[in-house]
Amino acid sequence: MDTIFALAVAAVIIVLIFDYTNGFHDASNIIATVIASRAMTPIQAVIIVATFEFLGPILGGTAVANTIGKFVNISDLEAIPSVAILLCGIFGAIFWNLATWWFGIPSSSSHALVGGLAGAVVVSAGADHVVWGFQELAQGHFTGVTKVLLALVISPVIGFWAGFVIHRIMGFLLRGAKPVANTYLRRVQFLTSAGLAFSHGANDAQKSMGIITLVLLLGGFIPKFEVPFWVVVSCALAITLGILSGGWRIVRTVGFGIYKVRPLHAFDAQLTSASVIFGASMIGAPVSTTHVVSSSIMGIGSSERPKAVRWAKAKEIVSTWLITIPGAATVAILSFLLLNLVFGLA
Repeated sequence: MDTIFALAVAAVIIVLIFDYTNGFHDASNIIATVIASRAMTPIQAVIIVATFEFLGPILGGTAVANTIGKFVNISDLEAIPSVAILLCGIFGAIFWNLATWWFGIPSSSSHALVGGLAGAVVVSAGADHVVWGFQELAQGHFTGVTKVLLALVISPVIGFWAGFVIHRIMGFLLRGAKPVANTYLRRVQFLTSAGLAFSHGANDAQKSMGIITLVLLLGGFIPKFEVPFWVVVSCALAITLGILSGGWRIVRTVGFGIYKVRPLHAFDAQLTSASVIFGASMIGAPVSTTHVVSSSIMGIGSSERPKAVRWAKAKEIVSTWLITIPGAATVAILSFLLLNLVFGLA
């Protein structure tokens, strides 16, 4: 019992570190358009975003946590190996988050988490211990990895076209507006950026909540999969601290590297992203803030001046999306093999 307790504590700490890196990594995606449009100073942006980021997981429910916590099934394994497997999966996601942050590339923490967990489970317990959800999909039900991947793939498409349409509508409504309109568009971003931060917290922090709850269940500390309140608060604090730290390297990519963002573009991107992410949270679909924000900016730019969109940078971002799952999975697999070599888990 002492060993499983120590391992569970280590796993919870590692998950909270992932949650921190998630906030650290995604802070740039949330505040990039605010900074690029000069609606707030960096300090104002971080304070407002951190406040509503904390409220998101507290008030946003646990639908996403339930989805993430149930796309792998290793309950038939002994407690120690099962928790160790989760530990390796989370380590793979953390490593990928930090690596992409270092190079200033806005990759997906959600993709990294899925890749890390799936990779560790497949190599240690077998592919049958991952809830793929293919059969359920044929029957019209969305569950497991299928539900996660569909949400991650469809959400940027929705973000692109929603941004395209919203920008066209806003452009029509503001046709002939005087330059003073930019002042009001900057002020209203205090609301839209708060909404985006809330929706991000409600979606992304729940991913860590789901993994910690799974650790507690596999370790025998709780009788059923039900997120304890202390887990909610802990994950809210961890992701908020990450937001306060800020991943400024990616601000340049998202805020300046895709399209020249002015106040109207920033407002439209924040409104689009907040709506898509919050809607996904309500149905338990884990999405990537990176994907949604970046694709919304591409959609907004395409609706105005397609040739001005820096498609080379967009291609670089998309390429990173495609390699994130196998990249994080590879790190997780190597971590498990090393751990198994040292401690003989399998």
